[in-house]
Amino acid sequence: MLRKLRILTATISFILITLLFLDFSGALHAWFGWMAKLQMVPAIMASSFVILIAILIVTLLFGRIYCSVICPLGIYQDGIAHIAEKQKKHRYSFKRRKKYSYYIALAFFLLIAFGFTSVAIFIEPYSIFGRIASNLFSPIYRLINNVLAYFAERWGSYAFYHVDVYIKSLPIFIISIAYFLIITILALVNGRWYCNSICPVGALLGCLSKFSVFKLHFNTEKCNSCGLCEKNCRCSAIDAKNHVIDYSKCVMCFNCVSGCKRGAMEYDATRENSACKEKSERTGKTSRKTFITTIATLAAASTLRAQEKVVDGGLATIEKKKAPKRETPIKPAGSVSLENFSSRCTGCQLCVQVCPNDVLRASSKLETFMQPEMSYERGYCRPECTKCSEVCPAGAIRKITREEKTAIQIGHAVWIGQNCVPLRDGVACGNCAKHCPSGAITMMPYDPNDEASPKIPIVNEERCIGCGACEHVCPARPFSAIYVEGNLIHKEV
Repeated sequence: MLRKLRILTATISFILITLLFLDFSGALHAWFGWMAKLQMVPAIMASSFVILIAILIVTLLFGRIYCSVICPLGIYQDGIAHIAEKQKKHRYSFKRRKKYSYYIALAFFLLIAFGFTSVAIFIEPYSIFGRIASNLFSPIYRLINNVLAYFAERWGSYAFYHVDVYIKSLPIFIISIAYFLIITILALVNGRWYCNSICPVGALLGCLSKFSVFKLHFNTEKCNSCGLCEKNCRCSAIDAKNHVIDYSKCVMCFNCVSGCKRGAMEYDATRENSACKEKSERTGKTSRKTFITTIATLAAASTLRAQEKVVDGGLATIEKKKAPKRETPIKPAGSVSLENFSSRCTGCQLCVQVCPNDVLRASSKLETFMQPEMSYERGYCRPECTKCSEVCPAGAIRKITREEKTAIQIGHAVWIGQNCVPLRDGVACGNCAKHCPSGAITMMPYDPNDEASPKIPIVNEERCIGCGACEHVCPARPFSAIYVEGNLIHKEV
């Protein structure tokens, strides 16, 4: 019963979190966006004390059920391991956890807790799964949607609509493939090896689970040492010969409980057998010290954190736009500042996935690697859209209203005369001024003393909000004659 309940809960959790990354309309986030905020590292980045305390309490009561019920990467590994087990049953064996790997993973968690997000981006489980879902699963989902939209349109229905499918960042796409292959192969061969050797969240919760109230334990009166529990444990946490369970590795999947034919594996309030007690006495002092140190460090860290379509009629090839070289990257409204965004963002790509205007994409720059940044080749940031601020689970983009967004300056427009169509080609334009939603651009004669001279855009930086409408609609190719330079600190206009 425990195993069935765990599988049902994990399946629902996995499907809903995956759909958050696949849903390009953003409709699901209104109902289930809270599930992304239950993830451990985003909760730390957002200083969500209620969620953090809840996760810690649940772990201290019931063990590492977070890893098998809430973490999407952990659930994915369970699914892959289950497929492998159909080909080869009873394939696991007890492996002692190497202390150095445990302490390294725990050290990585402490780095993340103190704001070193460059570490989190590479090894944090939720962000890894987010990149895999956004870059590999989402294109497939969108292609299926486009096929349905094609047939629906011919039947006179608009239940589906066509969306663009393209690689937003080739380096991130390649890295996502690498992560997908590595995680999948590890799960096929060794079950949950990643969770107990590399994962920083697993290291912390593993430390806490040693003190959980409810634990698995052997009923030595019923056990005949057949070893089925050990052979079914995907975490390699059970030593059936010596009746020992490594609680720091156990994720409470309950495979051992359902697999034991004699009912010798039990899950209830702490009742350790003699072998476990002997081991606990040898390591108790060290475990308590590690536990207290970890909790204190986590609390300190949390406290500190609180303080393009081409339509040419078949007559000519239209050159695609290229992103300009910006001195300061543009971050979404609600980010407050470049520093705040960079210190909190874990690169999960959830905001990239829900952006309806294709403005956000993962950065391939070394200093902001895999963190989203804005560019306006395919669209511009509409003043009425606040979807990225609504879905960010880490607090890198704070939730704002539409009214607040229209008054936030995330950057300012810069004019490049040598690219401007009126000066370069002698053709009147004015697209940037016509489409500026804040009225920050005015067309003025290039030569003030000659009314017949070409008109060029003059930018009022005090009114510009950096939405990128001017950059997007500019007909100059490959580089726009007007582009947006980001602000280090967002301003109010």
